[in-house]
Amino acid sequence: MTLEIDFEQLEPGMRFAGEPRTVDGDDVQAFAGLTGDRHPLHTDPHWAAQSRFGEQVAHGLLAVSFAVGQLGFDPERVVALRGLDDVKFKRPVPFGSELTVEGEVEDTRELDDEHGLVTLRLRLKADDRLAVTARVVAVWSRAPSFVPLPL
Repeated sequence: MTLEIDFEQLEPGMRFAGEPRTVDGDDVQAFAGLTGDRHPLHTDPHWAAQSRFGEQVAHGLLAVSFAVGQLGFDPERVVALRGLDDVKFKRPVPFGSELTVEGEVEDTRELDDEHGLVTLRLRLKADDRLAVTARVVAVWSRAPSFVPLPL
């Protein structure tokens, strides 16, 4: 689902869900390469097998990134993310887990004549088990600003 909702229509308590996505080893390796976080819990199956979790798991910040990405923010409405707060990693996300994100509008407030702030509470589940909770604040355009380029 793409969040194609005008700022003025958003109300506290409004709920939404993202499309499911499966996390795999390629995702984790790519994230490790981009961030430099090559902790063996994520990148070494033999090391991870001896860890507390008994298997490789995705980076927590990768899981948060997937949650935000699954929201399908409409680029005509969501200008930027302003904050990421109150993140809690509840359980690990093993490779092969199906990730789903559920969210709720917690608050909206005007920022200026053209923008508002929208606070969203997110719950990311891995195989239907709560894995991550977070609060995301987005800068929301109060009116779509797309202007097509002349041909």
